[in-house]
Amino acid sequence: MSELTLPKLNKFTISNRLEIINKLKKIINPENVLSENEEMKPYETDALSAYKQMPLAVILPENTQEVSVVLKYCNKENIKVIPRGAGTGLSGGALPLQDAILLGLGKFNKILEIDFDNKCVVAQPGVTNLSITHSVQDKGFYYAPDPSSQLACSIGGNVAENSGGVHSLKYGTTTNNILGVEIVLMDGRICNIGGKTLDQEGYDLLGLICGSEGLLGVITEVTVKILKKPQTVKAALIGFPSIEDSGSCVSEIISNGIVPAGMEIMDKALIEATDKFCKAGYPRNAEALLIVELDGTNSEVDELIKNVSEIAKKNNSSSIKLSKNEKERLTFWAGRKAAFPAMGAMAPDYYCMDGSIPRGKLAEVLKEIKRLSKEYNLPVANAFHAGDGNLHPLIMFDSNDKEQLRKTEEFGADILKYCVKVGGALTGEHGVGIEKRELMCEMFNDNDIQQQLSIKKSLDNHSLLNPGKVYPILRKCAEEGRVHVHRGEEKFPDIPRF
Repeated sequence: MSELTLPKLNKFTISNRLEIINKLKKIINPENVLSENEEMKPYETDALSAYKQMPLAVILPENTQEVSVVLKYCNKENIKVIPRGAGTGLSGGALPLQDAILLGLGKFNKILEIDFDNKCVVAQPGVTNLSITHSVQDKGFYYAPDPSSQLACSIGGNVAENSGGVHSLKYGTTTNNILGVEIVLMDGRICNIGGKTLDQEGYDLLGLICGSEGLLGVITEVTVKILKKPQTVKAALIGFPSIEDSGSCVSEIISNGIVPAGMEIMDKALIEATDKFCKAGYPRNAEALLIVELDGTNSEVDELIKNVSEIAKKNNSSSIKLSKNEKERLTFWAGRKAAFPAMGAMAPDYYCMDGSIPRGKLAEVLKEIKRLSKEYNLPVANAFHAGDGNLHPLIMFDSNDKEQLRKTEEFGADILKYCVKVGGALTGEHGVGIEKRELMCEMFNDNDIQQQLSIKKSLDNHSLLNPGKVYPILRKCAEEGRVHVHRGEEKFPDIPRF
């Protein structure tokens, strides 16, 4: 794995590994306790595969009571726990630790209830995002958040990361689409937050849990709201001679009071890669591609499509293609959904960044990314959730070259720092994990971070849940970016650590 500072190892836990494993085999089904390297190999990393490490053991509970018993035991014995969903996260949020139990929720894969009267679905956290839509589509319903990995990502992971997707502009991210959760705290307590109603009395604890990245508890059940499919959905593929023109078009669409269901920008590198990959019919001569989706009644959509087309022409569009039917609309989106795997043909590896910026700063940020690409001598392709300013630069590199990996990490950190500089944020939907934890000091001062940690400590007094994630290992912001360890010695050893 790339050099990365992780929490101090609990040598007592490691020395008692066999005893811990035997104890766990007594409190849950022993077949669900994995301890051999061959068994644990699939769990050594998540989708941020640059970082890999074997856990102490892997536990695969089958019900909430088993999660409760495991957490209660680990809390009593001071054993760290790493919750894991489908492992599709891109920020290293599920990276194991050598002295930690990895708690996999893959067996929590059932939809428990479909309630059309209250327009909601109750599902276990291991249910995939797309499975929720599949379970209700025959009745004309769907689940709105649609991350690119929706075929594989779990709803529990979506809640942990507050995932979004191409339709976040109109329908919001996960936090806008969940109604309740069942969560198990580190001491084994089972708590139910929210329910089937849209509003709950008291503190917005659901808002606290959504996006908490496994630091506050283990989610064992999720209630999400489902929406009725609109009467009509149409999409437009709009080519532009420059990224700046596409950005201007986005701004004008929004300023005219038009709220598309989805709005995505792809640059030339990504246009070519994706069109080769899935033959989506993208204009390969364009420097930028804007995909705009509009939904509503037939007359409403026809009027909106007309208005968007006029705005596009005013902003120097080089081509406009409208979907003629549902199959063609899905083909338009197939390219965007396949953008990440399509990059495999362009480089051995890519590093997917995730940051948010004000929409008006799009051209400025892209200019800076282009400059950094030349500085680091690493190619980059760009995709954006244009409507909400969530950008995904894809840095291409070869992970077998350690120097390239180091440069890629630094390149990515510089992009995120610039996002913050222009008034944006370190993340849009991928979370902080280990990837961005040291950059938290770019957004928050020491007092801010201490306040957040105090909330964690109120629910996880010994900081055993997913340690080493989200919050800097360094107490001060004196050292920026990644923290490297040389011969077992950290830089700035006199700086207090958490």
